[in-house]
Amino acid sequence: MRDKKDNATIDLPGFGPPPAPEAPEPAPEPQRRVRVRKVALKQVQLELLEPTDATGLPVWTRDAGLDLTGLPIWAPDT
Repeated sequence: MRDKKDNATIDLPGFGPPPAPEAPEPAPEPQRRVRVRKVALKQVQLELLEPTDATGLPVWTRDAGLDLTGLPIWAPDT
């Protein structure tokens, strides 16, 4: 390689310009693939274990063993 500032530098073998490429063969035309449509799976509404209201929360039901706060009612020992 030749240093631009030093005219006395010799050219090293193998660092010359690359040989001219041969004429490339014409590339074959790309094959057009047929697009296969993916069929979407049918969505099914799952039923919940308990009935729900419009907000998705379980419907409130009165339980005889619980008070209005949801705490258990302790039965007196007899």
